[in-house]
Amino acid sequence: MRHILLICLLVLSSFTSFSHAAEQKPPATIEAFTESFSKQDGFFTFYHDQENGSYYLQVPKNGQQFIFQTSLPWGLGSNDIGLDRGQLGETRLSSFHIEGDKALLMQHNTNYRAQTENIAERQSVNEAFADAVLYGFNIVASSDSHVLIDYTPYLFSDVHGVTQRLAGTEQGQFKVDTQRSVVYPERSKAFPENTELEAKVTFVGEGKGRWVRETAANADALTLHLHHSFIQLPDAGYLPREFHTNSGFWSHSFKDYAAPLGEPMTVQYIPRHRLQKKDPIASESEARQPIIYYLDPGAPEPVRSALLEGAKWWQDGFEAIGYDNAFQVKMLPADADPMDVRYNVIQWVHRATRGWSYGSSVIDPRTGEIIKGHVTLGSLRVRQDMKIATALLTPFVDNKQELKTAVQKMALARIRQLSAHEIGHTLGIAHNFAASPSDRASVMDYPHPLVNLTTDGTLTLNDAYDVGLGVWDKQVIAYGYSDFGGMPSATDQLARILDKNESLGLSFISDRDARPVGGAHPTAHLWDNGSNPVTELERLLTVREQVLNNFSKAFLNDNEPLSRLQEYFVPVYLLHRYQAEAAVKWLGGVNYEYYLASDNTDGYKAIGGSRQQSALSQLLRTISAETLEVPTQVQQWLVPLAYGESDSRERFNGNTELIPDPVSMASSVANHSLQLMLNPQRLNRLAQQHNADANVPSPAQLSSQIFKRVFNDWNENNANPLHQRLLATAVNALIKTVQRAELAPESRLPMMSEIQRMKDTLAASNNNFAKQLAADIDGFIEDGEWPKNYEPEALPPGSPI
Repeated sequence: MRHILLICLLVLSSFTSFSHAAEQKPPATIEAFTESFSKQDGFFTFYHDQENGSYYLQVPKNGQQFIFQTSLPWGLGSNDIGLDRGQLGETRLSSFHIEGDKALLMQHNTNYRAQTENIAERQSVNEAFADAVLYGFNIVASSDSHVLIDYTPYLFSDVHGVTQRLAGTEQGQFKVDTQRSVVYPERSKAFPENTELEAKVTFVGEGKGRWVRETAANADALTLHLHHSFIQLPDAGYLPREFHTNSGFWSHSFKDYAAPLGEPMTVQYIPRHRLQKKDPIASESEARQPIIYYLDPGAPEPVRSALLEGAKWWQDGFEAIGYDNAFQVKMLPADADPMDVRYNVIQWVHRATRGWSYGSSVIDPRTGEIIKGHVTLGSLRVRQDMKIATALLTPFVDNKQELKTAVQKMALARIRQLSAHEIGHTLGIAHNFAASPSDRASVMDYPHPLVNLTTDGTLTLNDAYDVGLGVWDKQVIAYGYSDFGGMPSATDQLARILDKNESLGLSFISDRDARPVGGAHPTAHLWDNGSNPVTELERLLTVREQVLNNFSKAFLNDNEPLSRLQEYFVPVYLLHRYQAEAAVKWLGGVNYEYYLASDNTDGYKAIGGSRQQSALSQLLRTISAETLEVPTQVQQWLVPLAYGESDSRERFNGNTELIPDPVSMASSVANHSLQLMLNPQRLNRLAQQHNADANVPSPAQLSSQIFKRVFNDWNENNANPLHQRLLATAVNALIKTVQRAELAPESRLPMMSEIQRMKDTLAASNNNFAKQLAADIDGFIEDGEWPKNYEPEALPPGSPI
């Protein structure tokens, strides 16, 4: 009986399921489903259900590919966290894959391809490397050629990686709260070649980090804007241009698995805007479609005019290669959206602290064609420049109005240069940190303000920053944007441009090779001046001494808190900071360029020993008490914070609580130079170079000279806290260095012998300070223990100036 009952139940269940399936209705038509919604026709038509606050996207069934771009229109305002207004996210080659009642948003893998007509060969590569499904949507309506999806849930997802950035910077764990998120119709529009959707998205969590607490209205609920762009693929009229290691451009690369055997698989293009002459064979011609950049109207005057002027410098580069009015700069129309892919934009972006500016681009992943350039300029940079100029000029300018004019002139000169620099990146151009020795040959270098002493002992900043493009910039534009129509092969023409670079004596060294820590190139530096970094360091130390000896508080109004002075004092006290980073690269330095297999490498060799010794001589000055002692009068002005004033990272930290600490200031600055000189990779190079050239200081000799410099200062006045601290700071740096895993045995063991000799020298003294320091060194030698309290305070932030 039970078996019969079970069979009856199964039959009934099957009948019920069949009945429900028979009753299911096909998806509604798009027209019927959206009858009450507002509609925006465009590349991807979308509908707005105003009653429920939802967006529905009309998706073609044919699987057409497009570019999918995400961005962050409204940011968090923290340079340290790095979620800025206008920040571009990832650019993806995408399509929708429709199957049954689902639509999948795909990201195609463009890193691995097969450039061939053989469909099966292309498919084999496509199947070998994973694509990604970014999101899955339920289909709510359909027509013959399209389906309709509810796009709202994806708009409310963290496509920009906000939660990862917050967690990675230790600000707290956050997640999207959809109940506190809505679509944003004001910035959601459809156009023939692009569709733009935006949402106001709230991230909730426990905001533990200092930076999020400093910037957000509520650190536990961060409301940002997330933007989605659907961009029609550019047509086939764009011709990619080959990358060359010395072209000055970035590289856009992928692996081609259809490359002939024996040929390189890596394909490299330069990223660049599409630009063609109306008349390719004319020496001068208008462009078929000019490159136009639009400036954020939120930039105030006189900054706005300076940004426009600096941006327009690039016109000269395009005119030099025969274009008439091909590069233009205009104000962004009032009704334009900065995130709209149709606009190349220069945005003026505010943060709680000064920070980097940068140039980003939306680039066609297939070809390297730049579709949109987007410049982010940090607004507080100009105020930092003004502090530097004010502190430098005040002792030498009596009239306050003249001082104000001179300070503003210098700051606006920097803004012009910065505008041109970041636009250069959005044109596809890389940094060239070897430009400053060639008479400031490029805006793509990082310039330090050139400070000059006049014959009458005063100081001028009239030539602080250069004006206009440099010769390198024009050569780079020629490589990337020349139209070779009607001329011999483009390859030959590009080779001639590179040959001209060499004949002009121009060098190109970019980011990794120019960094101060571990960098070895003798002429490629950040924030430097002059053709000889060591000579310039010597000169700048003289300028610094002159300014410190005449440092003035006269620029402050009588009713301003005197404690504000320290933020002006800091950049003057650290005036030599970056030039020391340049000069140190002569220690263990190596001459080289970016070589091709056909190039002669005779110039690839170490810096000569005598030049290295001259660099060391100047660098030792930067750790001496004579250089680092804060003048007595200035110490009288470095007072505790006035009530109502907020502390700032732009001030020195110290060991005297609320009282400014000139001894710790000196220790921090000395330690900066010591870390540069005692970089493990630099010491390892010195060990190798000393073996070939006895004039090159060995790691042991360098250690000995460092100790000798601070010990001699201390020996002259061993009761002076400044001299004591500098001695302890140098010993601490040496011991921390030999503890580094990167230090090779041939560097470490001789340095350990020097540390033993230092201990013996100190132990032989009758001074208690020296004896205790010797005892601590002995403890390190015997059991590896070293007190943590010798570690100096960190310097105030450096880059960007």
